[in-house]
Amino acid sequence: MTRTVRDDLGASVELPDGPVQRIVSLVPSLTEAIAATGRQALVGVTDWCTHPADLRVQRVRGTKNPDRAAIEALAPQLVICVQEENRELDVQRLRAAGVPVWVAVIESVEQSLSAMRRLFDEVLGWEVPPWLLEAEQVWSAPAPGAPTKVAVAIWRDPWMVVGSRNFTTDLLGRAGLVNVFGQHEERYPHVEAQQIDGAGADVVLLPDEPYVFTAQDGPEAFTSTPSRLVTGRLLTWYGPALLEARAHLEAVRQQ
Repeated sequence: MTRTVRDDLGASVELPDGPVQRIVSLVPSLTEAIAATGRQALVGVTDWCTHPADLRVQRVRGTKNPDRAAIEALAPQLVICVQEENRELDVQRLRAAGVPVWVAVIESVEQSLSAMRRLFDEVLGWEVPPWLLEAEQVWSAPAPGAPTKVAVAIWRDPWMVVGSRNFTTDLLGRAGLVNVFGQHEERYPHVEAQQIDGAGADVVLLPDEPYVFTAQDGPEAFTSTPSRLVTGRLLTWYGPALLEARAHLEAVRQQ
């Protein structure tokens, strides 16, 4: 017996008639979420799935170059992807090989929470986990006070920043931080360091992923705007990271 659900892009996904018990996650955030809820179901994850640190399952390369043969060999009941992080080509080829793939669309905090609630309840056939209920409560409060303007660098040589229509910009806004590049036409634009420095931000945030900014690599590029090293996972990961992210980001406003 099987059941059919539709993913966030409207594709039909055939699943076992009961809880899903063999999962490959190609999304680091959702790997952490699944591990926190039903770790035993994970049979494959990407090299970038770094949380939890003690996760010991087969690695299937990266989010954008997954080892499809290895995934097929694991015989997963479901492969989990998101539109932003994973390639449509890989999704199509996995499906053509008979592998069920569910794709989420996540560009905001609200979408992340609703996608995870649906994933655990409707798709996986599990219960909604307590940590997700807590995260929904944490992010239900309005943004505090007057906003602080920020820029978020995510790469250098060439420099790139967080732009529009993505989870991070929405997350920042909900914590009282306004992304000065949040109206840029591109989601992750290439810019010069001087443009970041002169964009009118109160502070430039320098995360430790995907580029590993450090005290010796990043702050020296900005002469007009203060910078601050931050934990990248708390800027870009949904899942249990949402429980820590709000306090972490609101602390930026207090500096």
